[in-house]
Amino acid sequence: MTALHETLAELVSIHSVTGNEGRLCTAVAKRLLPVWTMQSVARIGNTLVVGQQTGRPLISLFGHLDTVPIQDNGEPVIADGRMSGVGTADMKSGLAVMIHLLEDDAVRTGPYDVVGVFYDKEEGPSDENGLEAVLDKAPWLAESEFAIVLEPTDLAVELGCNGAMNAELGFEGKAAHSARPWLGENAVTKAGAWLAQMHERQPEPVMIDGLEFREVFSVTRAEGGIANNVLPATLRVNLNYRFPPVYSMEEAEQRLLEVAAAADWVAVKDRAPAGVVVEENLHLDRLMAVSGSERKAKQGWTDVARLSGRGIPAINYGPGDPALAHQAAESVALSSVDTAYEVLREFLVDGQEDSSDELARLLGEDED
Repeated sequence: MTALHETLAELVSIHSVTGNEGRLCTAVAKRLLPVWTMQSVARIGNTLVVGQQTGRPLISLFGHLDTVPIQDNGEPVIADGRMSGVGTADMKSGLAVMIHLLEDDAVRTGPYDVVGVFYDKEEGPSDENGLEAVLDKAPWLAESEFAIVLEPTDLAVELGCNGAMNAELGFEGKAAHSARPWLGENAVTKAGAWLAQMHERQPEPVMIDGLEFREVFSVTRAEGGIANNVLPATLRVNLNYRFPPVYSMEEAEQRLLEVAAAADWVAVKDRAPAGVVVEENLHLDRLMAVSGSERKAKQGWTDVARLSGRGIPAINYGPGDPALAHQAAESVALSSVDTAYEVLREFLVDGQEDSSDELARLLGEDED
């Protein structure tokens, strides 16, 4: 194994299911402290901010330390050029790349102040996400000219992200003996027409700057009834809504309420904003040129939304296939990890264009 692959194996071996990131946070701190010193490594709970501002343009790298629960895949296994194990794709391969970039002298002394943020509780509820506290306590991160969230993208450059909202819907009936249903009202069958409509509902494509996002409503849970011989008086349904970055939170909630109008009551339980699509950013242009990657929309939710909400131009780029995330058979191609590291190293070290010259070119200003 290469040093990069060994780092990934070590990270996978340190289990860090959401809420239990402390041991991994400590391990990353011990790894990077000898390189960055105490003045440049700040621990905020189980989150690390590695690097500092020195006056160069600031580029920040973000990766979450936690994984979903272990599914008999707690140890790294290498076979056929892949490493399997919990978090290999989402997103310990991205963390390994971040660590090696932050240890690279050429990156540390290059044209940018490169800062790495390793944060906790991304896989849990949005309001518990550890990145929010970091952005509050290190407001200087908002001065980043560009941010890269190393979520798995299969080496595509993914822009923006859909917002996410969950609401509980209630359909109310009246309990009765199942032998005499005319004395009550069945809440489950009352909801049948609406559920059938939702079953047939298709994703709605929304184009933004040439990128296709899909607006999606999905019924993800249903609960009703108390016994086999009692008509259910209530049916509770969870409606999950993924909305593209053309809608504000208020507009998205209004659209959800319109779709859920057949319910007797609706309670929005949690919501996270969509992420802004970065446009006209010289760093994005350089990353596209260096990587040669496909430019895509991010259909799922990532912390690009949280960063763009703070005014930070942010994109998703990382090793690993997102389709394998959260699965018992989760794995990553080691070649994908290598490529992500090589691309980002070149982007941070050798991909520098003189910004003033490039800005003049874009504005059409000719030299005398």
